[in-house]
Amino acid sequence: MKAEKNKVVSVAYELHVDDGENGKQFKEKVNKEQAFPFLFGAGNTLPALEEAILGKSVGDTFEAYIDYENAYGDYDESKLAIIPKANFKENGKKNKDMLKIGQVISMQDDEGNHLRGEILKVDYKGVHMDFNSPLAGYDLYFTGEIVEIREAEAEEIEHGHVHGPGGHHHH
Repeated sequence: MKAEKNKVVSVAYELHVDDGENGKQFKEKVNKEQAFPFLFGAGNTLPALEEAILGKSVGDTFEAYIDYENAYGDYDESKLAIIPKANFKENGKKNKDMLKIGQVISMQDDEGNHLRGEILKVDYKGVHMDFNSPLAGYDLYFTGEIVEIREAEAEEIEHGHVHGPGGHHHH
């Protein structure tokens, strides 16, 4: 079976980033036991990464160099925000553990889109957060191997993402 549209492809990979100044830096490793599954062709991963994987079979290796414009784009100052501390209460109580620098919090905007924000600092103005992707502004270099390929289920195709272990769960 080959990696193509409407197949669920699981990959193990290493991601290095190049920020131009410090050269390549190791960012992330996903080993075979925790292979990352995605629905091919559904826009769940970077198109350039799919291109590198297209037509390959289990056991094949792949490499993809993706410049920042085709990855997560430029670092965007407008994605920095100051959020009132009152927004971080849980059950009406302040949660000090939540407001730690470097803490990453999933939030929703007014339209219900999920955002991932990292706390940069907390001061009298509120909670300073950065909603840029942690990979914004970086060129990405993936090396990896295809661990598993299976037919996607009709429901997965309809929903546009993987279900089941390692996949997306509806709440």
